[in-house]
Amino acid sequence: MAQPQSLQQTQQQPEQLARRVARATTGVTVGGSLIVLSSLTLAATVIGLVIITPLLVIFSPILVPAALTLFFIAAGFISSGGFGAVASFIFYLMYRYASGKKPPVDRFREKFGKSEQQQPSGR
Repeated sequence: MAQPQSLQQTQQQPEQLARRVARATTGVTVGGSLIVLSSLTLAATVIGLVIITPLLVIFSPILVPAALTLFFIAAGFISSGGFGAVASFIFYLMYRYASGKKPPVDRFREKFGKSEQQQPSGR
């Protein structure tokens, strides 16, 4: 049997109030916890900088050249790997062209139409 409209409304109001209170309580708890964690992180960062800064100043004549050397070594390895990959791809294309197989560029032109040089310009 259906309950009257006014009885349903009076039952829903305490439920909505309880949900609002639960949401507010959860929000305050989570927000407060995050503020405490962020303040602890800030304090630890400041303390770490206070301790590390004199060491960085003392050892900077050693650390800066070492960092630059490591950067240039890493850049050299990365660039040599890239150049090697490009060179191997070029050799692959040259092999396919010399053996009579069509390079992928020719297949692309056949599949998608005329090249840019063969199309009339709209200027």
